[in-house]
Amino acid sequence: MSESSANYRAAGVDYQVLDGGKRLAISKALATSGLLGRRGGRALDDSRGEPAFVFELGDQTLAFVLEGLGTKSIIARQVHEELGLNLFADVAYDTVAAILNDLCCVGALPLVVNAYFATGASEWYGDAKRAEALVEGWERACSDAGCVWGGGESPSLSGLVDERDIELAGAAVGVIPASHRPLLGEDLSAGDEIVLVASNGLHANGASLARLVAKGLDEGYATSLSEGVSLGEALLRPSLMYAPLVAGLLERGLPVTYLSHITGHGLLKLMRPQRELTYRIAQLPPVPDVLRFLVGETGLDTHSAYSTFNMGCGFAVYCGHGSGEEVARLAASLGLNAIVAGAVEEGPKQVILEPVGVTYGGEELKLSAETLADPKPEA
Repeated sequence: MSESSANYRAAGVDYQVLDGGKRLAISKALATSGLLGRRGGRALDDSRGEPAFVFELGDQTLAFVLEGLGTKSIIARQVHEELGLNLFADVAYDTVAAILNDLCCVGALPLVVNAYFATGASEWYGDAKRAEALVEGWERACSDAGCVWGGGESPSLSGLVDERDIELAGAAVGVIPASHRPLLGEDLSAGDEIVLVASNGLHANGASLARLVAKGLDEGYATSLSEGVSLGEALLRPSLMYAPLVAGLLERGLPVTYLSHITGHGLLKLMRPQRELTYRIAQLPPVPDVLRFLVGETGLDTHSAYSTFNMGCGFAVYCGHGSGEEVARLAASLGLNAIVAGAVEEGPKQVILEPVGVTYGGEELKLSAETLADPKPEA
């Protein structure tokens, strides 16, 4: 068992088990693909295991995703209680960013996002300022991404969710522009450049481990970081929204061949494409102070740190040789820091992080179904 696995298991998260469950679900889901034909559509099974599911309906290609924030909303509640800071607008924004950053990975522009606000007791909404912050953050994120907030669901789940807490999640639909194909990795090839777009902190991954760290600190979330803010504030800094960057890439017709949202599994996600290729990284962005702090407190070695947290890498853009600098300039024009970090090479499926001396083999990331079920014929 790896060190990162051991730390995450202590926090209640076991990716080995979770990923096995995902692969099983994908295998079963494949058996339903043929049913879409009844409605005049077609499932793109190559999108199974990608961040969003892609399907065709009429002359449009659409993408669908469902995503959740995880336990970061618990941090927001604890920071509210301990430090008196109402940062629920930030975790709401975080949730939308997590949803839409996944959706746009397949080259889809977001159309509609719906919310799922599950509380342990309806009294959660009795704190008007907290409730107002929540919906303000959700609306602001939709505005930044250029999509509609369509509606949602707000169940009260007594006995399932702690009465003090709220579970945040949502679903979204996007459209692949008519002049583009979905980005599923088939056009990825040796020689493509890899642009890494910086994160600004924890984003929506690693909250369970962060809570475990905070619990063991004398000052908890009030612990001061070297950047001059408390640990609680740094952990709740909302994720960056990458949907406008993807929209710009598509509008300019840049030769993008794949996109990856760096969340769970950290930089293992650089080899998410179902291809036998090597991803060599020669330069990495700076590690945000809060992530450096968490790594130090957990004792993770470098191999484990870069496969647990995003370590400053929020999004990866794979593009044709010579186009990386233009991608980075576009990112800069949108207020995002980006670098041409490496390239795709012929070779076994692996990620090589040269600056930190780490190599990840293909067996360390398995997100697709191990065997593809034969889709059932249309009835």
